[in-house]
Amino acid sequence: MEKVTLIATATMGLEALVAREVKDLGYEDVQVENGKVTFTADVSAIPRANLWLRTADRVKLKVGEFKAFSFDELFEKTKALPWADLIPVHAEFPVIGKSVKSKLFSVSDCQAIVKKAVVESMKKRYKRGWFDEDGPLYRIEVALHKDVATLTIDTSGTGLHKRGYRYLHNEAPLKETLAAAMIMLTPWKPDRPFADPFTGSGTIPIEAAMIGQNIAPGFNRDFVSENWHWIGKDHWDTARQEVEDVANYDQPLDILGTDIDHRSVELASNNAREAGFGDLITFKQMQVKDFRHRGEYGILVGNPPYGERLGERDEVERMYIDMGRTFDLLDTWSVYMLTSHEGFEELYGKKATKKRKLYNGNLKVDYYQFFGPRPPRKEK
Repeated sequence: MEKVTLIATATMGLEALVAREVKDLGYEDVQVENGKVTFTADVSAIPRANLWLRTADRVKLKVGEFKAFSFDELFEKTKALPWADLIPVHAEFPVIGKSVKSKLFSVSDCQAIVKKAVVESMKKRYKRGWFDEDGPLYRIEVALHKDVATLTIDTSGTGLHKRGYRYLHNEAPLKETLAAAMIMLTPWKPDRPFADPFTGSGTIPIEAAMIGQNIAPGFNRDFVSENWHWIGKDHWDTARQEVEDVANYDQPLDILGTDIDHRSVELASNNAREAGFGDLITFKQMQVKDFRHRGEYGILVGNPPYGERLGERDEVERMYIDMGRTFDLLDTWSVYMLTSHEGFEELYGKKATKKRKLYNGNLKVDYYQFFGPRPPRKEK
């Protein structure tokens, strides 16, 4: 199999970032749509994309795409796809589905029809009437959108936000993929200070450390497609060796995470140790109004409380006022804050240089960006 078409799924608002990451990996045939980035590459892209994409949710192998207005059409066109080229005889191949603005709106019926079609296709190739499904996992998805059916197989397994370092977290953890995106939307470089004044379980500082030392986000976890015979162990070994070769473990970093809650500070410290950054990231218990930093031209990135819960709003709004006064003292720093509170700028006391709409889970949020001065150029 020389070329494959892959779909990197993305949270709404992060598609351009995912596309940039795909291009940075050297893949040029890239198409960006709502919630996904499609690209064509050789088979080695499956391990590389899974290991390296920081802001994508999953990497899926596209098997086929066609219009389907009836169940018969869905069955016949699915059956005609080369399933046995991809799925071995003993594989487990469950089918999941979704349907948006399509005549075939019953997801359970679509799943059943696709399953039956795949079985019939494989029966023909393997010359057998039954499949035990006791081997490696190939999870098929049928996604219908405006009567177009896209058939994919998930290559990731657990979602890519599961990096393998965060075994414990606080009540409403920020997804690692969104944390990475928040950092990548700043001009931060590893030679500048970085801080998160609402560190929670430490996700933002840990993601910054991985970016700062060029460590692949998937270096510490497994992927379902590692067991797929047609990719081959060599491609995975080569991709993992590349991850090791380009990591810059000697890069010094100035990363600070603070939180008002001592339990969060302890939790963040434990997660940082699990990720291998125990000595690189500093965590302190501190109220936001007490935040200070001696460094210059730093980047401050945070996911403060939003005040969505009943009874929290007044306290959160007072904290936003404190934030504005405190961060104003960091006159060479740039500040990036994520919140759903529509009055944030007014409370903070300053209009953002730039604002970007994102989603934290299902919640619409804005990413407020307050640009500080550029650091002076270093003499060569």
